[in-house]
Amino acid sequence: MEEINNIEVTPCTESDYLKAFRVHYNQNGTKKSWDFMRTHDSVSVLIFNTSSHCFVLVKQFRPAVFMSEWERAKTQPPQPAEKNEEGQSEAVAAAPEPQEGQSASEGESSSEWPPASAGVTYELCAGLVDKPDLSLEEIARQEVLEECGYDVPASKLKRITSYRSGVGVTGAKQTMFYAEVSDDNCVSAGGGEPREGELIEVVKVPLHEAMTFAYDERVPKTMGVIFSFIWFHNNMSPKYKISTNV
Repeated sequence: MEEINNIEVTPCTESDYLKAFRVHYNQNGTKKSWDFMRTHDSVSVLIFNTSSHCFVLVKQFRPAVFMSEWERAKTQPPQPAEKNEEGQSEAVAAAPEPQEGQSASEGESSSEWPPASAGVTYELCAGLVDKPDLSLEEIARQEVLEECGYDVPASKLKRITSYRSGVGVTGAKQTMFYAEVSDDNCVSAGGGEPREGELIEVVKVPLHEAMTFAYDERVPKTMGVIFSFIWFHNNMSPKYKISTNV
């Protein structure tokens, strides 16, 4: 999962997943404009395994997170000079910015990019709402099966809530569900759909470690993970009489 190379940044002139627009409007007599992206709504699923009392998350490489980390690293102050074997100071050069269409091997070494792990995040099982003939529950069921390997009837999915994500850029809506599974529901190893370019690792977080995991800033995760763990603590943990370590 974490072997990333031959990085190339190019303009995005066409996409099946998002489109850029600029809207012009008047607000209280003031003329304004705003750039935004049109994209699909999505579903996410908090999965709790009742056999092992653990949450089932997915871990995957996110190019947008990786590039964001690279941009952030560029703004860091220069590192102090390091001394070589002769005791002389050697300045550490800042990484040059790649031109559009230029790969990491053209003009800069791969060592100037952050490690691949900088783009890896822990997330809820999730997917795009891009199948108009399926209900949200049926889409969520498919994602649970493909990504995590559990076969759960759509009727067993509990709707938690829906909310807007990326309100400044996309304004897309995500609907979150809760699913209880057991080892008996596990029919495959999961891992996503390779034909769609997915490369997913299934990760289990024990219930008693959940809140420590949620608030550990060293673990890169989505807001959905934090919110859903809090929701479980407030609504479901009394049922299992197990502390979520808050």
